[in-house]
Amino acid sequence: MQQLVLDLGLPTGPSLQNFCAGANEAALAHLKLWLGPADLTRRSPVPSYLWGGNACGKTHLLQAMGTALQEQGARVGWLDATVQVAPEFDESWACVLMDDVHAFSTAQQQLAFNWFVHAQTLQMAVLASGSLPPADLKLRDDLRTRLSGGHVFALQALSEPEGRAVLRQAADVRGIALSDEVMDFMLTRFSRDLGSLMALLALMDGYALQTRRAITIPLIKAMMDNT
Repeated sequence: MQQLVLDLGLPTGPSLQNFCAGANEAALAHLKLWLGPADLTRRSPVPSYLWGGNACGKTHLLQAMGTALQEQGARVGWLDATVQVAPEFDESWACVLMDDVHAFSTAQQQLAFNWFVHAQTLQMAVLASGSLPPADLKLRDDLRTRLSGGHVFALQALSEPEGRAVLRQAADVRGIALSDEVMDFMLTRFSRDLGSLMALLALMDGYALQTRRAITIPLIKAMMDNT
């Protein structure tokens, strides 16, 4: 049977609290320390760069940092490879967030470099992510140098046992009896990205409640036939 790829997104927004660190505890602790309390008047201007493959949590962490800062009443600059028209650099930003820099176009690299220069002049931090370590990025030299000039963390995707443990814990919180058979089915037939699996769990829970059935493989198949 062909593997299905389900990209449902997260049922709730990314946060530092719902990030499953696994082997990435050092990066999470670093970002929490940098964020500090809401009344912190000065944060370290040293840039931070997170790198790793798919589903290791890079975008989750950057979005979580943006959300946390906004909840503290701060504003941030955001740039990723999908942004075609970016705002002008704002000196009132608390920091600059750059996601998936490895995919930046020539124009986006120019913009990112300009933002970096402005940020460094104002002692403002840049938090960035990419799929490769800074030295291996196919970017202009001045941008690559700046990305490597601070804290660099290599992120690792959750191992299968870690993913199973997180999924099991999330099911227990929802009061769902998740059998090993169902767990195996979820992990072999759907995307193993943890965010998508969590969204799938929420969808299964809602469908089971709606149909008043236990969560089984036939229920999951029926749910997919009706979506």
